[in-house]
Amino acid sequence: MNILLQSLMDQVRSAHDAAIPLTIQGGGSKGFWVKAEAPQTLNIKPYTGVVDYEPSELVITVRAGTPLSEVENLLAANNQMLGFEPPHYAPTATLGGAVASGLSGPRRANAGSVRDFVLGARIMDGQGRDLSFGGRVIKNVAGFDVSRLMAGALGTLGVLTEVSLKVIPRPQFETTLEWALPEAAAIIRMNEWGGQPLPVSATSFYNGQLRVRLSGAEVSVRSAMRQLGGEVVNEADAWWLSVREQSAPCFTSARPLWRLSVRSTATPLGLSGASLIEWGGALRWIASDHAPAQIQKAAQDMGGHALQFRNGHPARPHFAPLNPVLAQLNQRLKQSFDPKGILNPGLMAGF
Repeated sequence: MNILLQSLMDQVRSAHDAAIPLTIQGGGSKGFWVKAEAPQTLNIKPYTGVVDYEPSELVITVRAGTPLSEVENLLAANNQMLGFEPPHYAPTATLGGAVASGLSGPRRANAGSVRDFVLGARIMDGQGRDLSFGGRVIKNVAGFDVSRLMAGALGTLGVLTEVSLKVIPRPQFETTLEWALPEAAAIIRMNEWGGQPLPVSATSFYNGQLRVRLSGAEVSVRSAMRQLGGEVVNEADAWWLSVREQSAPCFTSARPLWRLSVRSTATPLGLSGASLIEWGGALRWIASDHAPAQIQKAAQDMGGHALQFRNGHPARPHFAPLNPVLAQLNQRLKQSFDPKGILNPGLMAGF
């Protein structure tokens, strides 16, 4: 066994025996959003390296502390990419943090979420045991897929040490079109186009501008361009990067930034503040001074939920309350993986 991995396991076992909570620390790039308060830190960032990568198999296995940019550069050199287009938020972002956070970028609505690409995971549970789930090939899953539970669990169920991910070829051709529209009309357009066989890979609506990215074979993209019309956006890559990395103007407000997951067909929410819509209408960002209860009710009324993403207290995040059935399931999972509750305490509802 790798010496560094053994050392990490020993630290978790000691913390379990003494019932001392741990903050799991990777690159720290998501610390503005959620950050456990615990007396000891388990630093995963030094545990780096590509364990296995065969481009023809479209699968990569990487240690959790590996810089996300390093993984993306390796894939790009082989004309491949991570299909869920994960945000970095800082140069220190790690592959483990990208999976544990469960956050996906502009391509998510059309390519899939983080957990859709997770094939296997190696973790340390709250007792310091070395556990492996899933595998390193695309057709490997039978029964309950535990590895995908780790995507979005924020390290509360286990410390990710290795992850196997499905990767996809980079698009042959991309372009972005835009239209000046009111919000309600833009939501209708996004949903209409989402139900058609168009090579849409991202959508955004901000400040009266609907933008749609088309990706794929050049012949199919150009055919879609003729069908949809609109104006071609120059330097579109910079726009989608600003959406992914939250450097676009609506994300830089000093007001609390909320992330609302709702029905894609949900009408405008009627909340004040700067907003941006992604994922065909299913993801709404809004920087607003509304009370948390009002924001969460607006999301619930539209069939979804809300969480405070920036400018809140990262050790006490505003997650939407769970219904009793889901809360009980969460508690049972936590008890199974981390019986003493030492891993990233407080970062998930009920944990």
